[in-house]
Amino acid sequence: MDSCIVTITGMSFLLSFLFALGGVGSALVLIPAITWLGLPFAEARSIGLFVNGVSMAGATWSNIRQKRLDYRLGLPIIIASILLAPIGAWVGIHIRTEYVMYAFAAFLTFSGLMILFFNGSKYKNQYREDRPVAGPLLTGVGSGFFSGLLGVGGGGLISPLMILQGFNPKKVATVTAFAVPFSSFTAFLAYATMGAVKWKILFFAGVAAWVGGYLGTIVMQKKMHPVAVRKFLGGVLLLLAVRMIQKMLL
Repeated sequence: MDSCIVTITGMSFLLSFLFALGGVGSALVLIPAITWLGLPFAEARSIGLFVNGVSMAGATWSNIRQKRLDYRLGLPIIIASILLAPIGAWVGIHIRTEYVMYAFAAFLTFSGLMILFFNGSKYKNQYREDRPVAGPLLTGVGSGFFSGLLGVGGGGLISPLMILQGFNPKKVATVTAFAVPFSSFTAFLAYATMGAVKWKILFFAGVAAWVGGYLGTIVMQKKMHPVAVRKFLGGVLLLLAVRMIQKMLL
């Protein structure tokens, strides 16, 4: 096994574990890290999508076993994201790479700021318990398109938008983990049909991501305060955004 596969496998496990603690897919960090190893951006996005889908599937399996998942709230997001993810992937392949890189940096900045500074506690004791269609459906449209375009799975968009609509952040974390694999795998299939996939890397990285996502969710629910972890992850995303912009401007 060459050093590149070992490195990506290790990063997949570690990042999937850490980002499952905060309820966000690891592709936000994994994709720029893979490009810095020298892989083309399109291949990095396909790996990020696959790892995101597998790690969040592991997190969802944990949520299902513990009966924490609200299926009906997540369905509109899933339906919309499945339809929009291939469109985003097609756009991502056919426009100039630097434009997608700038969009990725902007998405990192948005996700990092929302994780760091959005205060969901203002909804304390008045969280919504209904299951609307329009709001989650529009959330799925945005997350699906950007999932395909950037290879990020859409979790960084689903979580803040659903919290802004007044849903319990803990419920949002489980719904996000439930929705991300659908948009991720749909967009991944679009990249696969266009030939931007390294299958050997995917196998090892996928196994590592499943274990990391599963273990991270268990640790978050039982051992850690998720707010502290989300603050750390938000800072990491902002630093990555700055680093990506620096590299593009040099």
